[in-house]
Amino acid sequence: MKRILVALDGSPRAPTVIAAAARLAELSNGKLVLFRAISIPVDMPQEVLSVMDRRLEDVLIGNAHAELERHAAGLPRGRVERIMTPFATAWDGICHAARELDVDLIVIGSHGYGAIDRVIGTTAAKVVNHADRNVLVVRTLL
Repeated sequence: MKRILVALDGSPRAPTVIAAAARLAELSNGKLVLFRAISIPVDMPQEVLSVMDRRLEDVLIGNAHAELERHAAGLPRGRVERIMTPFATAWDGICHAARELDVDLIVIGSHGYGAIDRVIGTTAAKVVNHADRNVLVVRTLL
């Protein structure tokens, strides 16, 4: 495997997902793409938008990118090819990035961070159903 897309969501499960992907990359001498889709929560109060001096999207993307950089720092030098934090619906952004980068595998955690996953289905399930390439779903216990 030359390139593995590691889809993360900011949950405490991220290190387990990254560890599984890093082990596969090590065994295949592949590279990792750390990915986190950003969106504005549907219940975000409008008042928040009016008191900020920066665009909310920029703040969310910056925070996510910094988090992924911290994860990357814990991996062997040169293992991470790229960090991506697009503004997108998670499952669609993951599938789009996988096609665009022509990754060999998508690695994702089995449970999402948001409660909405329990109502409309997990991001992992949507990726499995819509991706045009292999998906490894990492089960985590928390």
